[in-house]
Parts: sequence; structure tokens; C-alpha cells
Amino acid sequence: MVKVISLSEEAYKRLKARKGDNSFSEVVINLTTERRKQHITEFAGVFSENAKKWDKIKKQIYKDREKSSLREVKL
Repeated sequence: MVKVISLSEEAYKRLKARKGDNSFSEVVINLTTERRKQHITEFAGVFSENAKKWDKIKKQIYKDREKSSLREVKL
């Protein structure tokens, strides 16, 4: 079902600026979708099932960091 709405010139300009290749309906839906803020404690233990795998990844990250060097930039 299609509905007709009225917008002020300012509101239309702002909506159009965000539109890009999307339809106006898609832009409104994206802008009005609530994003629930999550507390950090909700993430506690999420990797516990794969702890050994994450330890290997962590070790590899540290090895890669040791190999990299800082570049000097002259301004």
C-alpha cells in the first residue's frame, strides 16, 4: 500500500541527500530502524567455545606485529 506524505523543503532536501541509489522508502526504513545498544557484558564468554582457536589467532597477530616496523614520515 502506498501512502502520500508531506515534507517541508528542508526535510525533503535532507532525505534526498541521504537517498543515493536507494528509494525514499528504503531511506526512511533505515533511518527509523531502532538499534538497541548492547551492554559490554552481553559479549562475555562468546568465544569460550573456540578458546584454543582464538589463542592461536592472538599469537599470530602478535607475531605479525613484531614483524612490522614503523615508517618515518617527514613533513
